[in-house]
Order: sequence, then structure tokens, then C-alpha cells
Amino acid sequence: MVIVMVTYEELPDPDRYAEHAELCRKVPGGEFQHGPVFGSPLGDPAFAYVGEWRFPDMDAFKAATRTPEFAATGQDAAAMAIAFRVHFCDLS
Repeated sequence: MVIVMVTYEELPDPDRYAEHAELCRKVPGGEFQHGPVFGSPLGDPAFAYVGEWRFPDMDAFKAATRTPEFAATGQDAAAMAIAFRVHFCDLS
């Protein structure tokens, strides 16, 4: 399984993020979910919000990253003007 985790330094506007989530759900081959980070076992969390795609395997992930839908999500994330980082994880 491949996970794409996007971490945000601030909480996004809920209505604006709902629009972004709809774009993310259009990316073929993956499932998208998102939500606030509510805590950490060692003090304050390092980020406030997370979005996450789950792809069944590396081939599905690679195929998704070549789509215009995937590119549109990155452009839209940048347009929200909230600092974010993208992490690719291979859970095998």
C-alpha cells in the first residue's frame, strides 16, 4: 500500500477544504480522507491538519501521479496559501 500524506501547519477553512477534498477524490485509483490533528503524545503536534490518499500498490500510485487530476490537487493546495508538506509512504 502507498500512502500520500499531506500535512498542513494551520487548520484550513472548512468550506474551502471541502472544495479541495472533492478534487482529491477525483484522482483515480486511490481513496482520500482528511481531518484535524488533535494531539500528540509528546506535547504539541507538529502540524494541524492532514489529508491522505491510500493506493493499493505502487503501480496504482504511479498511474495516479501521471493524471491531470493529481496535478490539479497540487495546484489547488498551493492556492489555499497554507504551508504544507507532502510525504510518500510505502507500507509493505
